[in-house]
Amino acid sequence: MAATRLGLMGHYYSGMLDIMTDVTQVSIAFGTHAEILEVDELSALCAAVSAEEVARRVAEFNDAFDVQQDCPEDELRRAARTSVALDAFTARHDLQAMAYYYKGSGNAANEDTMSSIILGTSLLTARHIPVAGEYEVKNAMAMKMMDVLGAGGSFTEYYAMDLKDDLVLMGHDGPGHIAIAEGKTKVRPLKVYHGKVGRGLSVEMSVKYGPVTLLSVVEDAERRFKLVAAEGECVAGPILEIGNTNSRYRFSLGARGFVEAWNAQGPAHHCAVGVGHVAETLKKTAALMGLGYCRVC
Repeated sequence: MAATRLGLMGHYYSGMLDIMTDVTQVSIAFGTHAEILEVDELSALCAAVSAEEVARRVAEFNDAFDVQQDCPEDELRRAARTSVALDAFTARHDLQAMAYYYKGSGNAANEDTMSSIILGTSLLTARHIPVAGEYEVKNAMAMKMMDVLGAGGSFTEYYAMDLKDDLVLMGHDGPGHIAIAEGKTKVRPLKVYHGKVGRGLSVEMSVKYGPVTLLSVVEDAERRFKLVAAEGECVAGPILEIGNTNSRYRFSLGARGFVEAWNAQGPAHHCAVGVGHVAETLKKTAALMGLGYCRVC
């Protein structure tokens, strides 16, 4: 983590006070360097992408994703252009992780860039450069830690509780960790972006069925941060088909018990989910880094 350069592009999501973080404390606790970046730079790189680069990336999309038939070709090309620009952007700044969010306020170039970013950020996440939406600095750190451990680390939050089947449904819009998906990740068009300006393509997937671990990096008065972990199981079943990542999770505490025990630790509403059970490794990691630790289940 001390060798990680974390890119921060854009700004926080208005009203999400639980995710706001003192980046200086992140650098102190983890040794991570934070690089503050501008959306305008990414937009300029988009404008320089060639038609040949776009065509090659569209072909890569068709290999990496299950592109649904209702995805317009012009939207695929727009996402491909931004994806190529993102690769150049992360290389230019030597980034190993990134958090971003940009609501948009009438700047056409930036709106075009940020409403076509999800496929490119999903590819980056699968290539060990995890990207967290909504400028979630703490969760970008959690995703990176899970990725370093080989567990993946996909951006997630509560969607719903299935009290009949005693499950918690969790997922998120934006980038998904396609390397830990159950089958190929679908690409769907969205007429309206969730909480953002514009429209474009998004990804829909479930995490691989089987054992999983959730990790949240939580602010802590005693040690600056603590790691909160939970082990569970991702199970098959119906999910919301809304162009988002979404999975069904079972925990030993039950749905009600898990939600109460997890939230009692004071986390932000996002966390990172990875495949396999790695809570004991996270416990050792916290001890070595001088961080607090709590295993919920």
